Amino acid sequence: MNQIGRNDACWCGSGRKYKKCHENFDHKLNLLHSQGLLVPSHKLIKTEAQIAEIRKSAEINVKILDYVAEHIKEGISTAEIDKWVYDITTKEGAIPAPLGYEGFPKSVCTSINNQVCHGIPSEDIILEEGDIINVDVSTILNGYYSDSSRMFCIGDVGEEKARLVRVAKECVEKGLEQVKAWGFLGDMSQAVHEHAVKNGYSVVREIGGHGVGLEFHEDPWVGYIGAAGTGMVMAPGLMFTIEPMVNMGTDEIFVDERDGWTIYTEDDMPSAQWEIMVLVTENGPEVIAW
Repeated sequence: MNQIGRNDACWCGSGRKYKKCHENFDHKLNLLHSQGLLVPSHKLIKTEAQIAEIRKSAEINVKILDYVAEHIKEGISTAEIDKWVYDITTKEGAIPAPLGYEGFPKSVCTSINNQVCHGIPSEDIILEEGDIINVDVSTILNGYYSDSSRMFCIGDVGEEKARLVRVAKECVEKGLEQVKAWGFLGDMSQAVHEHAVKNGYSVVREIGGHGVGLEFHEDPWVGYIGAAGTGMVMAPGLMFTIEPMVNMGTDEIFVDERDGWTIYTEDDMPSAQWEIMVLVTENGPEVIAW
């Protein structure tokens, strides 16, 4: 950490003196770092002003997913979902974060059944009864990012798929319970993984969550097979996503060579994922987007 005088303005931009703001926080981070633990840099700690702006972005993100929840049904195309997302986002004065990101061609990811993530909306993909679909929305408002996704069941999906969707959501909830100030990301990861395995499922290893807020994807990378007591320290102000991809069968996956984006389960079995965006606070986790 850079040296700063106790009576200087705090690095976080609060306007308060360092000794009244983040001095004790930095002392704790330095102590943990000296013990060989992985701690976040100031760059990863969101300030009060930044959090306020990120919340505004998240309000739009949640509004979009609420609209999808009200209107998604059998017979619509995933291209229609993409149009909903684009229209609402731009009407709110925001930008769909996926659109053009590293060449991604649409405003939202729509991943159906055996698609793990990054499914590309298309007029040719029509939702049918029995489908399960993840709609992953990410929003930029005034340079601030939000990111969350939900699963939707189209009509009667059967008990096996319904259970997978339910347990995937429970995995997120179990992980959220372990988000505590000065704990470890591994605490959350182990809770997620144990719940999935206990229910007979696997968790994708190669793809995980991420820091978010000032960029689409920030550090830390957030996996879901880690052990409690390991990984980055969850210091107050750290913001990241919890989004395990829970597979009914193997955890092995592959990328569609035709579009370079869509990721499928290797064994063609269904996959489910919910994503929330979480802020670590001294009083517990705050879910910013869901």
